[in-house]
Amino acid sequence: MIVPRGRQLMPMLKYVGTPLLLLVLYDLAVVAAYKLLHWDWVALPHIPLALFGSAIGIIVAFRNQSAYARWWEARILWGSVVNNSRSWARQVTTGMLSLKGNDVAELSAMQRRMVYLQIAFVHALRQHLRKLEPWAELAPLLDEHELEALRVEKNVPLAIQQVMGKLLLECQTREWVDALQWRAMDESLNDLADAQGGAERIKNTPMPKQYDYFPQLFVQIYCVLLPLALVTSMGWFTPLGSTLVGFIFLALDKIGRDLEDPFDNTIFDVPMTSITTTIEVNLRQLLGETAFPAATTPIDGVLW
Repeated sequence: MIVPRGRQLMPMLKYVGTPLLLLVLYDLAVVAAYKLLHWDWVALPHIPLALFGSAIGIIVAFRNQSAYARWWEARILWGSVVNNSRSWARQVTTGMLSLKGNDVAELSAMQRRMVYLQIAFVHALRQHLRKLEPWAELAPLLDEHELEALRVEKNVPLAIQQVMGKLLLECQTREWVDALQWRAMDESLNDLADAQGGAERIKNTPMPKQYDYFPQLFVQIYCVLLPLALVTSMGWFTPLGSTLVGFIFLALDKIGRDLEDPFDNTIFDVPMTSITTTIEVNLRQLLGETAFPAATTPIDGVLW
C-alpha cells in the first residue's frame, strides 16, 4: 500500500508512464500535420467530446468504484482477522484454567502453542493469498514435526486451523475449558475461517473481463480523438490540453486496474505484512513475552 507523502508531480506523471508519453508524441504529430503540413482533414472539430467524455467518465468511475469496493472489503476482512486473533489469544490466556493444580505447566505449554499457532495462521494466510511459500515465517513458530505435516497440505492456513480445533477439543477433554468457553473459542475459529474464505473469494474471483477491456478501450479511443477535435481551436497548444485531459483518463483507468486485486503482491496490496506483524506483536504481548519482531515501516513510500 502506498502511504501518503505529499503531492509529487513526477511520481504522478510516471504512474501512467508509456501511455502518457505515446499520447504526447501523438498530439505533437497531429499538430504538426495540421499546422505545418496543412493537412486539414486531420481536424475533426465536430466530435462531441463533452458527450463522449461524460459517458466514458461514468463508465470508468463505475469500474473504479467496483475495484475499490474489492480492495476495501479485503481490508475489512483483514481487520476481522486482527480482531479475532486478539480475541483468540485473550480467550486462551484468560479463559483456560487448571482445576487439578498438578498440570499447570502442561496448561501453560498448551496456551503458548495455541497462540503460536494463531500467529502461524496469519502469516500462512498472508503467504497463501500472495501465492508465496510460508515456511520461513512458520519455522520459528512451529516444531519440525508440525512443519513436515503442513508441507503436504494444499491450504496451509486451513490445516493450521484444523490443528487449533483439535487442540481446543483436547483442552475441553482435559477440563481446561468448559462447554461455554469451548463454544466461544470455537466461534472465534469460525470467524477466522469466514475471513479466510472471504479473502480467498476475492483472490480467486477476478473482475469480469468486460470491466477490464472495454473501459480501457474507450479511454484509448477518447485519447486518440482528443487532439483531432481540439487542434482547430487550440492550435499549437493542443498537446497541452489534450495531454492534460488524457492524463486524467489514463490515470483513472490505471487506478481501477491496480486496485482490483488487493492480494497480488504489488505496491497496491492491502498491507498484509504490516498487519500480520502487528498481530504477532499483540499476541506475544498477551503471552507475557517481551521480545517482539520489529514493526514494519514503509520502504520507498510503500507499506507492505
